[in-house]
Amino acid sequence: MGGINFTHGSVCTNETHRGIALPIFMFAGGAIGNIVAIIVLSVSRQERKSSAFYTLVCGLAVTDLLGTCLASPFTIANYLDRHVLTNDHLCEFDSFLLLFFGVTGLSIICAMAAERYLAICCPYTYQRWGVDRRFAQKFLLGIYISNILFCCLPMMGISKSQLQPSCTWCFIDWSAQEPVAATYSILYGVVSVLLILGTIVLNLAVCGALLLMRQRTVQRPVTRTSVRERWRALSSAAETQMMTVLMMTSAVVLACSAPLVVRVFANQFMKNSEADLAAIRIASVNPILDPWIYILLRRSLFRRLLSLSRRGSSTRSSSPVSTQAHLFYPEIMKDSHVFTQLMRNTNILTQLPDTVKFTRQDAESLHQT
Repeated sequence: MGGINFTHGSVCTNETHRGIALPIFMFAGGAIGNIVAIIVLSVSRQERKSSAFYTLVCGLAVTDLLGTCLASPFTIANYLDRHVLTNDHLCEFDSFLLLFFGVTGLSIICAMAAERYLAICCPYTYQRWGVDRRFAQKFLLGIYISNILFCCLPMMGISKSQLQPSCTWCFIDWSAQEPVAATYSILYGVVSVLLILGTIVLNLAVCGALLLMRQRTVQRPVTRTSVRERWRALSSAAETQMMTVLMMTSAVVLACSAPLVVRVFANQFMKNSEADLAAIRIASVNPILDPWIYILLRRSLFRRLLSLSRRGSSTRSSSPVSTQAHLFYPEIMKDSHVFTQLMRNTNILTQLPDTVKFTRQDAESLHQT
């Protein structure tokens, strides 16, 4: 540790003399939002807690909360005293926090997209691998360990930590000319780009699969014994809710993470402190939006659609249509394990117990539809 090549940035700008309302607001928004999200998750049903998706969402909320509570105080302190991060160890730690929580958040979001892809597009593989709460916990532990090792490399002399010109945050010297330091900066950007692209591709693949299933279900005639008929009996509210969450996930990840990744590559050629500060602020919005997208919006949207569907069913209860519906789908009510599997595969996985058995033949039949 004594041989670390540590530098400070250039002369600070007047940014530290401006109001600290923005960093305080971002700190409060991230902390309160993620605390509410964790409370909402903690009071969820036991069936939801046993799912892999629920575990990954909890990991994302805890990660965002830790990142906000650990990194934001350094920024606020520098608005009060511009010499706080002139301490080498504090600046080094602040740089590690920004590196670690940035790539860890992207990793967990990508893992959530991969879990949904396996559940929807590869249900047999999902069942065979035993993707459950314990599997997700081990995966989260692997994400944390690998990212800690990766983000500790600057402390080992691979790169340099630098106080940025605004004197409110520290980051790696992403314009370093040394080959090893420049390689690390580019590697960090490449890993972030791969995680962003992986999330977007997986989410779009799931949305495409759902749209294709729905289109084929509407166009083709169905029989009572086909999986296609069972898919048609599925609640459209759950499908719409899932696609909305997936598309918003892709948009938020791209909008919040892309500017910082772009600056990682751009600083290899041209230094722009104002653009760097804007990029890190945009990236800091991500933990503020995450809890509302992944937790609160999902629950509120589902409950709203569910209440509307119940209202519609109550108005039809006086007519014989409701009884005809049960007569039209007799096999669905009897063969409940396949219907349950379809519900699990459309993001209702967080609300049903993990007791479904799914065979290779069912998976192949569902894939053909």
